[in-house]
Amino acid sequence: MDARTQKPARQVVELEVDGETIEATIAPHRLLVDVLRDACGRTSVKEGCESASCGACTVLVDDVPRLACITPAADVIGSKIRTAESLRSSDGRLHALQEAFIHHHAVQCGFCTPGMLMAGLALLEENSRPTEQEVRDAIAGNLCRCTGYVRIVRAILAAAQTLGARPERRLPEMAS
Repeated sequence: MDARTQKPARQVVELEVDGETIEATIAPHRLLVDVLRDACGRTSVKEGCESASCGACTVLVDDVPRLACITPAADVIGSKIRTAESLRSSDGRLHALQEAFIHHHAVQCGFCTPGMLMAGLALLEENSRPTEQEVRDAIAGNLCRCTGYVRIVRAILAAAQTLGARPERRLPEMAS
């Protein structure tokens, strides 16, 4: 067979996604966003731009935000992958960050929400006392066409307080 027409070899791999070991068959060129959605059923991972410019596909790989639309699935074998589905507890309760997004009306159409949640979670896990600017920097790679970011920033700061990070600090007043 001609090497130019030969299909890339598929391999069966185990991925750790949201604390669950999932077996998936992947081709070397297959992107993480496709494997997470198709083989793992993680539909919170959105494919918005396919070019690393919107952040809707943000997931955590070994606790670091990664854009699943440009990450080859083969590159994350052996890593811990977390999606927005990981935020809900086993008894169905929402994470404080999800609750804050709801309470502060940080969700409009919802397309960017999973990526925003994961970027916010990564920040809060690294820095439990972020400033407003640190929150803005953390979500800078995530586009939202609906909310204008103010409510998203407010929600992440509120989640930090709820999680016990800044009980002494009041939320800054921001224009709606």
